[in-house]
Amino acid sequence: MEMKALARDELWEIAEVQHGFVTAQQAQERGVSKQALQMLVQRGTLVRAAHGVYRFPQYPVGQHDQEMLAVLWTRVPEAALSHETALGAYDVCDILPDRIHVTVAKRRRFRRSGGERYVVHYEDLDPGQIGWWDEIPTVTAATAIAQCIAYGTPTYLLRQALERGHVKGYLKTAERDALQQELEARHGQ
Repeated sequence: MEMKALARDELWEIAEVQHGFVTAQQAQERGVSKQALQMLVQRGTLVRAAHGVYRFPQYPVGQHDQEMLAVLWTRVPEAALSHETALGAYDVCDILPDRIHVTVAKRRRFRRSGGERYVVHYEDLDPGQIGWWDEIPTVTAATAIAQCIAYGTPTYLLRQALERGHVKGYLKTAERDALQQELEARHGQ
């Protein structure tokens, strides 16, 4: 006789690779009903972190939980940290963004409470433009620099990102040179 896994255990498997977070959609995909999810909240097994996003309170708090929450808050599978947040994540320049930047596909449009700490960008990204940083989907350093050139991030920070990104191995020489030309062209406008 095969025993069905407990809802808590099903969700814990997901939360282990998402900084202790799980979404209502992920719960539903694992066969956990809305009622079972609410029961886990009522019992304190889960706490509501944002609309449709829950967290196991016993999961250790991490330094980058807010970045993971930002990606999950969008509730779209292609969401990734981007722009200045990605530059900070890769530690390629001395940037300290005041909000978390997240990119979703152009076709996505939503209004959702709790997003005051986030800047949502709409851009269709190729799979090769998305990598992972601390188990969080994050655009590659090259993509982040290109985004920041268009976004208007200060030039001195982008120059740092180009050099440090190359030294740290995030940028190939050809990528660095192409982005450098793009940055310099921005000044000619």
